[in-house]
Amino acid sequence: MSRPPQRFKHIALVAGSTPEAREAYERLQGRYGNVEPKDADVIVALGGDGLMLQTLHKFMNSGKPIYGMQRGTVGFLMNDFSIDNLIERLTAAQITIIHPLVMRARDSAGRMHEHRAINEVSLFRQSAQAAHLRILIDGQERLAQLVADGVLLATPAGSTAYNLSVQGAIIPINAPLLALTPISPFRPRRWRGALLPDKAKVTIEVQDGDKRPVAAVADSDEVRSVRSVDVEMDHAVSLNMLFDPGHNLDERILREQFGF
Repeated sequence: MSRPPQRFKHIALVAGSTPEAREAYERLQGRYGNVEPKDADVIVALGGDGLMLQTLHKFMNSGKPIYGMQRGTVGFLMNDFSIDNLIERLTAAQITIIHPLVMRARDSAGRMHEHRAINEVSLFRQSAQAAHLRILIDGQERLAQLVADGVLLATPAGSTAYNLSVQGAIIPINAPLLALTPISPFRPRRWRGALLPDKAKVTIEVQDGDKRPVAAVADSDEVRSVRSVDVEMDHAVSLNMLFDPGHNLDERILREQFGF
């Protein structure tokens, strides 16, 4: 009986800097080979969630599917590591499609900065004083003033990261939603954030920015002393993540909501 054709013949390996990741890289390269990412059918990332985010950013516009294996500290976005049966695991893997956020930030000098985020866009106070922020959704004012350490907008994939640590809502991966969550809010005291359609455009204006400076961060790309920030999901960019059956991002996010 003939075997079905394999989808993934050419693998590109990328690895973090930890000894565990480098050892895994050498072992997998010796068994399965390693090609340049531009020539690969799939990219295999070895490390933790930080390495996965770096890999997703680096190959954001490549169209290459990315399969992570846990060789780092935090591995929410990773599959379990094994040296064996990699081709079979890749062939059986399920695809989760995610879209990044695009942040357009104007700083105090009037310069515009554009960055993309897979997890979240966050605004933080830069000084000892709380930030004063005005929030508009699709051009309509929804909060005249938020007094807080900051605010963030998270994707479903990022809803279990920093968003969860500041008591934001967990979003199923395929839900067409974004989580807008305050960071240590002072006023209004009872505002705990909002769930927004993933087609919404969020505008955050910094009030009294000279006295109360604010930084904006898209994953790890930071812009200091911003005056206004526009954030929306970039549906034109699709990232294909591969997960082993029964361990996909849907299942992991569901388990998080029950304390696993």
